[in-house]
Amino acid sequence: MADLLQLLDHLLTVSHHARPEDIAAAATRFAPLVDAREVVVYLVDYDQRQLRPLPGPDTPSRAPIAVDGTLPGRAFALTEIYETTNEQAHHLWVPLLDGTERLGVLEAVTDAISDQHRRDLPVVASLLAELVMTRRAYGDAVELTRRQRPMQLAAEVLWNLLPPLTFIGHGIAVSAALEPCYDVGGDAFDYAVNGDILHLAIFDAAGHGLDASTITSLAINAYRNARRSGLDLAAIYDSVDDWIARKHPQAFVTAVLCELDTATGALRRISAGHPAELLLREGKLVTDFVAPTALPLGFGRRFGRVPTVTEETLQPGDQILLYSDGVIEARTHDNEFFGTARLVEFITRALAGRLSAPETMRRLVHAILEHQHGQLQDDATAVLVEWQPATTPGTDPLP
Repeated sequence: MADLLQLLDHLLTVSHHARPEDIAAAATRFAPLVDAREVVVYLVDYDQRQLRPLPGPDTPSRAPIAVDGTLPGRAFALTEIYETTNEQAHHLWVPLLDGTERLGVLEAVTDAISDQHRRDLPVVASLLAELVMTRRAYGDAVELTRRQRPMQLAAEVLWNLLPPLTFIGHGIAVSAALEPCYDVGGDAFDYAVNGDILHLAIFDAAGHGLDASTITSLAINAYRNARRSGLDLAAIYDSVDDWIARKHPQAFVTAVLCELDTATGALRRISAGHPAELLLREGKLVTDFVAPTALPLGFGRRFGRVPTVTEETLQPGDQILLYSDGVIEARTHDNEFFGTARLVEFITRALAGRLSAPETMRRLVHAILEHQHGQLQDDATAVLVEWQPATTPGTDPLP
């Protein structure tokens, strides 16, 4: 079996000139280096319901695998290694992670499973995940693998703006979900981890389709521009508000803008006409925050209203759930709303079951879809944040 330097050298050799469709072939060439018959890359689809094999020339043929109800799916959902065996071979299913962002799984087919396989295959998975992330922008193979059907233009615009769905580290965990993923219009989120400060925002533009996604796109870019210009939270609100009012005078965007000091737990926030965030502590709802504290973006300067910044102090282990109205307003044919109570019950039950933040968000959007029989009437976006500061200098309690 090859040593780690050989694996790294192989990746670097491939990565310099690889196209996205070359990633599957690179995985195949990894196989003999780790004493495997085959190594196959699966990427999770946008719905996070299927693991779809990344195709490539001379790569093994595979069918998609359901996330729910399968061991490969469990490897993805719980980010743990699982093993399956049949008469012909042994299969190891290894999470494919970009840092803490779940991309899919890696399948390795071997004659026998050794401790060396269990040590080396996560390294191979990490290297291939890096290859997926660095080469995906140079072609469409990765994107097409993840799509079960064509994506509407409004959704294409927003997905290309969003940060990764998950970040875990330096005392915080951030995980988000967005539905309907192929036809989302006005909902979006953004975050940035700069030093000890987590900047976080959720947006919901009025309307649907391309018009709504265009307004939300402006809001996200104006938010990033103001943040990167060093403005404080109130000034960021003013800047985004001004851009929307000038460029789309009949439009508005509800939003929550937050700054969390991850060293102290100090939270500063503006709720711009948006549903109040929920604060959970020890698996229970403590309160929902004061909302609104400002007019929706696009209305503030127009009506002469100054935003109010409120401050809260979190306790270690606290979770904050931000969500758009499409989450609680999803309803059945009998007009039974998903509602805040059901939302709180779902989140607290998931946390009690020790599900990770990304898996909680994945299951939440599926529960919302099932409540509305698979057809959302509005976009539904949710972001879960957990603050868990290190208790010992130089350590990080979150993986």
